[in-house]
Amino acid sequence: MQSSTRFYILGILFAAVWSSASVAAKIGLKAVQPLVLYQGRFTLAAVCMLVLIYLIQGKRLPKGKEWGQLALFGFFNVTLALGFFVYGIREVAAGIGALQVGLNPLVITVLAAIVARKKIPVKGVVALFLGILGVAICVYPLLLESYATPKGLMFLGLGTLSYSSAAVFYSKIDWKMDKLTINGWQSFFGALFLFPATFLAYDGSSVYNEYFFYPVIWLGIPLSVAGVYLWLWLLSKDTVRASFFLFLCPPFGLFYAYFILDEPFTLYTLIGLIVVMVAIYLGKVKAK
Repeated sequence: MQSSTRFYILGILFAAVWSSASVAAKIGLKAVQPLVLYQGRFTLAAVCMLVLIYLIQGKRLPKGKEWGQLALFGFFNVTLALGFFVYGIREVAAGIGALQVGLNPLVITVLAAIVARKKIPVKGVVALFLGILGVAICVYPLLLESYATPKGLMFLGLGTLSYSSAAVFYSKIDWKMDKLTINGWQSFFGALFLFPATFLAYDGSSVYNEYFFYPVIWLGIPLSVAGVYLWLWLLSKDTVRASFFLFLCPPFGLFYAYFILDEPFTLYTLIGLIVVMVAIYLGKVKAK
């Protein structure tokens, strides 16, 4: 299989897995507080990956400045980005929460261009515009029929900024570790930095039943292990092109929300999906 074909197949697979986060989080929040849900998610993910890395594969430990790089990446990519996300998704519909993921490519592209002093080709600008347009079309019915609070939207916006900053930071580091090791330690540090806030916010109202355990397992393993591994692989190949796959997350998320949470899947969703697919195709350009 050609490398470019593999890149796009794995990119679509990443979007299909990653876009389930909003729905899984909404289900989990029926039982527990937001930070409890994500504390469980990343603690589970970190334990699974670190056991695999060191007890089974026998990989080396990070050394020197790698500890700081992993800690900083985990802080922005997990503690801040997904901590803000889980608080935001509590106050908006799952479909609207998917908009946060769809807007990440614009922020990633802008930040990458600023840091690397690159120009985005006209074709890339058009693709960005179409991607945002497709996302807007997809969520239009939800904005009319669902709810969102200013605080929830603010948290989603802060999550977008943190996640995009982490993506650019990751792409600029000359990592000497494999992606599973990076993911395991960034999940560990993310959970570690999240714990004080989880402890202080805990009020005893959480109920540990199937609405907690099933979402935590899904969020912790398919998303935090497999999904993040795919994302890091995509970023290592091309940060800008990888960001375009995030445009697929809102349509996928709306599709999941329709079947699982009974949120609407309308003609707007179909039209938006087509526009997003066009943007993905055009997004095969590279920044100069």
